[in-house]
Amino acid sequence: MIFREAIISDVPQIQLVRNLVKENTLPDPSYVTDANCVEFISVRGKGWVCEIDNAIVGFAIVDLKEKNIWALFINPDVEAKGIGKTLHSLMLDWYFSQTKETVWLGTSPVTRATTFYKLNGWKEVGTNGPKEIKFEMSYKNWKDK
Repeated sequence: MIFREAIISDVPQIQLVRNLVKENTLPDPSYVTDANCVEFISVRGKGWVCEIDNAIVGFAIVDLKEKNIWALFINPDVEAKGIGKTLHSLMLDWYFSQTKETVWLGTSPVTRATTFYKLNGWKEVGTNGPKEIKFEMSYKNWKDK
């Protein structure tokens, strides 16, 4: 496994992973465009990928502008190998090196993602729209973890 920063040429494989997931699926895959991905990894924030045999199998993207985790997704074929946890740590370490402001995310309730975020110190703070739980992570909680 190789973990590294995402680059623009990774976007097609990032999109592939995003559309392979079984939970937190997009109602319409065209909702997240290649241009959106490029903007989030090169203008608004930063992204990281995990590669196995030269194929991206997971990615994480954080948005500094909105103080938001924009994405953290793993190919279902390689789940439960620590990829999500490593990407999560890389992303939050970088985020909190840039700002000490609390970061938030939204995810569907009753999913493995919800369990993952709770186990990794995120605090449930309400809802994000009608179909998502909102979580927050403060700088202090991340550093104390």
